[in-house]
Amino acid sequence: MQIKQRDIFTTIHVEGAILPPDLLQRIVSGDSGLEGLTPESYHLVGGEKINEAVNRAWNRLQGAWLSFREQREKLAKDDPATSLTRERWLLPLFRELDYGRLPLSRAIEIENRSYPISHFWQKTPIHLVGCGVDMDKRMPGVSGAARSSPHSMAQEFLNRSDEYLWGLVSNGLKLRILRDNLSLTRQAYVEFDLEAMMQGEVYADFVLLWLLCHQSRVEAERPEESWLEKWSNSAREQGARALDQLRKGVEEAIAALGKGFISHPSNQALKQALRSGELDKQEFYRQLLRMVYRLIFLFVAEDRQLLLKPDAGTEAKETYTRFYSTARLRRLAYKQRGSRHSDLFHSLRLVMHKLGSDSGCPELALPALGSFLFSERAIADIEFQELGNRFLLDALRSLAFITEGNTRRPVDYKNLGSEELGSVYESLLELHPELDISAGVFELKTAGGHERKTTGSYYTPASLIQCLLDSALDPVLEEAAKQPDPEQAILDLKICDPACGSGHFLIAAAHRLAHRLAAIRSGEGEPPPEALRSALRDVIGHCIYGVDINEMAVELCKVGLWMEALEPGKPLSFLDHRIQCGNSLLGATPALLDKGIPDDAFKPIEGDDKKLCSEYKKQNKKERETRQLSFFDAAGQPWMRLGDQAAALLNLEAIDDSTIEGIEEKQRRYREMIRSQGYEYNRLRADAWCTAFVWKKTPAIPAGHSREGGNPQIIDSSDEPGNGRNSGLPYPITEEVYRNLEKTPSRFPNG
Repeated sequence: MQIKQRDIFTTIHVEGAILPPDLLQRIVSGDSGLEGLTPESYHLVGGEKINEAVNRAWNRLQGAWLSFREQREKLAKDDPATSLTRERWLLPLFRELDYGRLPLSRAIEIENRSYPISHFWQKTPIHLVGCGVDMDKRMPGVSGAARSSPHSMAQEFLNRSDEYLWGLVSNGLKLRILRDNLSLTRQAYVEFDLEAMMQGEVYADFVLLWLLCHQSRVEAERPEESWLEKWSNSAREQGARALDQLRKGVEEAIAALGKGFISHPSNQALKQALRSGELDKQEFYRQLLRMVYRLIFLFVAEDRQLLLKPDAGTEAKETYTRFYSTARLRRLAYKQRGSRHSDLFHSLRLVMHKLGSDSGCPELALPALGSFLFSERAIADIEFQELGNRFLLDALRSLAFITEGNTRRPVDYKNLGSEELGSVYESLLELHPELDISAGVFELKTAGGHERKTTGSYYTPASLIQCLLDSALDPVLEEAAKQPDPEQAILDLKICDPACGSGHFLIAAAHRLAHRLAAIRSGEGEPPPEALRSALRDVIGHCIYGVDINEMAVELCKVGLWMEALEPGKPLSFLDHRIQCGNSLLGATPALLDKGIPDDAFKPIEGDDKKLCSEYKKQNKKERETRQLSFFDAAGQPWMRLGDQAAALLNLEAIDDSTIEGIEEKQRRYREMIRSQGYEYNRLRADAWCTAFVWKKTPAIPAGHSREGGNPQIIDSSDEPGNGRNSGLPYPITEEVYRNLEKTPSRFPNG
């Protein structure tokens, strides 16, 4: 099987997925399945071949580069060198790309804002500045970079205009292809390092530059019909197909890990725990899933070059990359089948252990990330078991590669988005594990009647999320930006998704907030990646909240947010109090709790006995009227002081979480709060109030149980495990029971 490697270009950098590396490889290799790669589509005449035209342009540009370099060396350091760069180098370059002589253009105004794009070719803005101008920084007084950086200005122009889709920006040393990316969550462009390419005579990379930047690639009556846009659409379609395979790959990886752990002869304690029921098979499955979450997180962090400490020494970074990285394991996965030995898992386990420790590992440039994801508790029953290389490599192969025909391609984890994570989550919703310990069999089966969920059919499309953000969030952001302290106003916003799933909406909202925050901080309409990354961490740590009834979704939502908020050298943000597992369709406020159990709690729902509901409704009304809701002073009871929890959460927010010590302090205080008597009693009170509505109201009361003088006899049973109905009491919760619970909560079950 043929392997398509991702990083074959030495002077080309891809950010985002408008033209992903896989597509660039197909273009430069002349893939027959990709349209637009014929000599005729490049307007070559007289039987000239593409490679001949590229070689001719390369030879001519060698002289132009040498002349430009000689003149550049004579300039003062603070000289932007605009005229020199354009006349001696960039205009000759664009002539060789068949744009002819590009004329200077006048600034274009959009919504009272001026955009001094230097040149245009039909519907393609081409912004050319001098080699003394940084493409990512403002330079007051320099044409084309005075108000904002050249990249930012060109990108903002594309985003705000209706008739321009693709653009080019260059300072002579680098050249970038940009696309309107208003709907995307992070920067996206293809960058050519012209200086390294010409100095190093990297002809192979110049071939791709010529193929991508040639005039024919943007030539079209409408930009949507250009070859660049057609290729980008092709990449999106290929990405959609890859997404289907990624879903399957995650399932296969979990199955490979599960089989590997239960089949290894050294893991007798694990197998005995599964046989005896001490370790529930569903909990075993969840731990395997967390292992997969860890791997996906490491893939993304490494490929985005965000994992290692930025101030670590070169030797430590190289040691990690060569001997311990998942990139190394992924390379081994497509080269080898693996053996029964466990050395690869030992090295991976070391990395995961160090990331979850208090000190990281300076010898490998690893920071201390903290969080439940990398704690021993997350995979307590499997972390110190043995796993043969064969099964680990099988799992890695399933996660890291997709197969199309006879070609195996690496998954683009660098640009993995929340949509992909959401799809993975949806595919796992209705799967459950089947084990045969003696035979070493671990399989995932689909629950009957739920096949649609495995296809992601319930997943919210990105287009709907963007529309919602446009209509609901943007006006709020506009108001915040007008405040005297716009930065603080944005950080004071609260975004909550009451059914967050894997966090697709929350991540998109966080990016929208972070973009505006970074723009305010940097003064750039399109802020640089470093400013965006810092703003994203702040936004996720201050503004984002989510709830989901599915524990698996809550964990994956945190993983998705952590991947977006990761800053090199810093621990993962503390999210336990922000992303919660719960049912957001049913709840109460302090004011409702104080009013007691309403009569509406006894409206019959499916499965209820209408006559019994009517009787309890009358009884509840009578109890409420006769007791007058004033039989004790609620303010005098310590478990009624809701303000204690609010103050505790505010104190939690004040702790700096940029260090592992800060994260651990937040974790300690949060644990203290949720284990406090006041918190548990208040939670019991709220749970009881909500339970009154969904309690199954039927005549059947377990034998030997009764109500005596309003004091319930407590049982430990559940009519329907997991739904909170008929758990702990043999009869519905009425006003009298609820008020007794307030008065003496210790007599009632909690949990």
